[in-house]
Amino acid sequence: MNSNFEGKSKHFMKKIPLYKYLLGITDVFVLFASFLAAMYLLRSDSSLNLIEFANVAQDLILGFFIVSIVFIVIFYYNGLYRLNIVLTRASHLSHILKALYYGALNIVLVSLLINSSGIVDSRLLIFLVFIIAYPTLYLVRAEAMRRLYLLFSKTGFRRNILILGDGKSGKMLATKLMFENPIGLEIVGFVDEDKPLGEEVVIGAKVVGRFTDIENLIQKYSVDELIIAIDSETHDKFLDILDACKKLDVNVRITSELFDVVGEKVSTEKYADIPVIDVSSHYNNALTLGVKRAFDIAISIFALIVLSPVMIAIIAAIKLSSSGSVLFKQTRIGKGGKEFEFYKFRSMKVLTGSEDEDRMKQMLEFMKNDSADAGTKIINEDRITWIGGFIRKTSLDELPQLLNVLKGEMSLVGPRPCLPYEYENYDRWQKRRVEVIPGCTGVWQVWGRSSVSFKESVVLDLYYINNMSPWFDFQIMLQTLPAIITGRGAK
Repeated sequence: MNSNFEGKSKHFMKKIPLYKYLLGITDVFVLFASFLAAMYLLRSDSSLNLIEFANVAQDLILGFFIVSIVFIVIFYYNGLYRLNIVLTRASHLSHILKALYYGALNIVLVSLLINSSGIVDSRLLIFLVFIIAYPTLYLVRAEAMRRLYLLFSKTGFRRNILILGDGKSGKMLATKLMFENPIGLEIVGFVDEDKPLGEEVVIGAKVVGRFTDIENLIQKYSVDELIIAIDSETHDKFLDILDACKKLDVNVRITSELFDVVGEKVSTEKYADIPVIDVSSHYNNALTLGVKRAFDIAISIFALIVLSPVMIAIIAAIKLSSSGSVLFKQTRIGKGGKEFEFYKFRSMKVLTGSEDEDRMKQMLEFMKNDSADAGTKIINEDRITWIGGFIRKTSLDELPQLLNVLKGEMSLVGPRPCLPYEYENYDRWQKRRVEVIPGCTGVWQVWGRSSVSFKESVVLDLYYINNMSPWFDFQIMLQTLPAIITGRGAK
């Protein structure tokens, strides 16, 4: 068991480029120094020197050292370790600002948990940390560390890349890196099933092997990263190839027209201005799922208590608007294809059998045609009640799903649960979206919100499944609020 854990640790460590370790260590140092400076400047007893203050505030200093480490996770999910951000001054400024905003929530939490009133004035702490950290992080990261990366990009920070397939994005990426490559990414060749070995795919980059040779090729060329650039295959075949590649001891990324929607809707890393989507497995383990479940339970209970007056008012309005039950109950498909009873506040007049059949036909046609019409939400607007229009627009009709979350049938964040007849008509690759517990909100609700096609919504869900973590969930929940407030895509 110990050797297995060590093997997994080495595998994970190998996937992370050296420059990211150095940036992470530097960020912890800068953030912790900013916290120390802010706390010292705001100390209640100005007669204390630095050493005396450190002795008095040991617990507080330890707390903020832990917060500094937590900031690394926040920085990671806000793109501050992506090459296109690391090497661009303007992007650095905006992304540091965004990350510090999210990080401020952690400072507030620590200030509440630790009684710091006798040592520092916590009301000014966040402001002062920001004033110190923002310019310092910019100078260290965008000026010093950026220049260090460019200096060592051909030696210590060099990354060998093998491209699988000869899709348009892959060939464009290889061409750009061959002629203008300040970032130390070296294309060692292409893996292709059709072209002869040794044939040039782009100038300077040849076919070096077949898919069956890929493990040997990774060893032979010391490959750090495998980029899948296949445009011509079906989604089924593409995902089978992806599954096989993710088992290899190498970082895996995608640049393919089949997954263009992810690059369009989600902020991803870019190599030479071409989006590359990280699909390496990092987080889907028992610990992550356990934390996610605990987070779901805590937030659901809190939300039900706080929003109970709103829910009572909605119940009364539904009773006054039309006859029928307050809750709309429907059979949906959960994790592993298992059925469960899904709850919403009823927002429409009671449905007749013929209307239900019409909706089914329209939905199946939508899935088949795969249009991306932003108005495609298959409903009969004549049936919406006066209160129903409001609660649908604001997504308040979704509040009873908190009960589904408490029961473990749903999560706060995840792919939306589908209807049984939709599941029966899924292609094999589309059924991958039920590999996890469905959610009340998700990636496509935030970044798509009825403006993506059916296949694109599935692709976005698969991106989430591969990258899900408690922090990713937290960000999606925060970004769900503006979508709800503006009513974007809601009907």
